[in-house]
Amino acid sequence: MRPRLWRRAGRTILFESQSAMPSVATPERSTTAQPREETETSLSQPWNVVIHNDPVNLMSYVTHVIRKLFGYDEKEATRLMLQVHELGRSVVWSGAREKAEHYVRELHAHQLLATLEQADS
Repeated sequence: MRPRLWRRAGRTILFESQSAMPSVATPERSTTAQPREETETSLSQPWNVVIHNDPVNLMSYVTHVIRKLFGYDEKEATRLMLQVHELGRSVVWSGAREKAEHYVRELHAHQLLATLEQADS
């Protein structure tokens, strides 16, 4: 049987028979492990969800989102919103990192400027 040629994207592969698959050369991989840097981030240490002031959102909207996401009553949500308005930022929740990341994503989905920061010990 005559060998077959296969051309694609400027490469030519020679087949010995119709049923043979082309051999693909794989690059050598280095298996030397890189030393990991030790970080001082503890999983048990709490993380803060911080809402920052912005010139776009109404104060009533910020209060509404805080109540909706965190379940605070009107008085507490208003207090946190006023902190954001007057001081430029407010810690609205503190706890496990994964849950804090979830809250930050939810705040971003509501068009609020929010960040995650490690709580002081």
